[in-house]
Amino acid sequence: MFILLHMFFLYNRVFKRIYLKLLENNITQTIEEIYLIETLNLNNKKILELGCGNATMTKKIAENGFDRQIIACEVDKIQHEKNLKEQIENIKFLLAGAENIPLEDNSIDFVFMFKSFHHVPKDMMNKALSEIKRVLKPNGIAYISEPLFQGEQNELIRLFHDEEQVRINAFEAIKNAVEKEEFKLFREVFFQSEVTYKSFEDFEEKMMKTTYNDNNIDETLRQKVKDKYESFSDKEITFLKPFRVDILQKV
Repeated sequence: MFILLHMFFLYNRVFKRIYLKLLENNITQTIEEIYLIETLNLNNKKILELGCGNATMTKKIAENGFDRQIIACEVDKIQHEKNLKEQIENIKFLLAGAENIPLEDNSIDFVFMFKSFHHVPKDMMNKALSEIKRVLKPNGIAYISEPLFQGEQNELIRLFHDEEQVRINAFEAIKNAVEKEEFKLFREVFFQSEVTYKSFEDFEEKMMKTTYNDNNIDETLRQKVKDKYESFSDKEITFLKPFRVDILQKV
């Protein structure tokens, strides 16, 4: 697999230069991200996920394929305690952040970050990327998936949690690491996924009451968000949420 990645990278380096893009306005591919992930050969691999949240994606990766050993790190203590209650044989949960990974050098085949790199403090992003590179095996792969600051769902969320600048910071850190040749850019993918909320209350529970974001939502702001939600629909609604994935190879 690593040979194929290397050949693909060389092809793109020689015949067309790959440019990192912050946003993409013409996304036509609508998929569940797990299908993109499963194009990688994760069987017989040691996998690290950073910022695993409630471990939704962690469990999907663990349950697919075979012989996948996963270490899932989370910095939020409340969520980590919940994760520890999971009884999945091939997942080990750790309380740790990307900027200080408690693993040995050259010990991981794949590192995944799903919607979490922009949560790393700006002054720690370079350290986090250095840590990712440190724990990856030679030619190991870092898969960093970030939501784009665009779309209807983003219009809702930005009312109480505006992440435009932190997402720009995350992109710039990745871009600088590639330009400094700390990583090779294997591929950049843009796609969108469907996300459905049964009601405003469902949206509120999933997006406004998270333990990892201090949203400080008072009743006035809550009503403003509710009004915006109901401008799209007063019942169930499905948004198309856009993402960018940067797939990096350790130099």
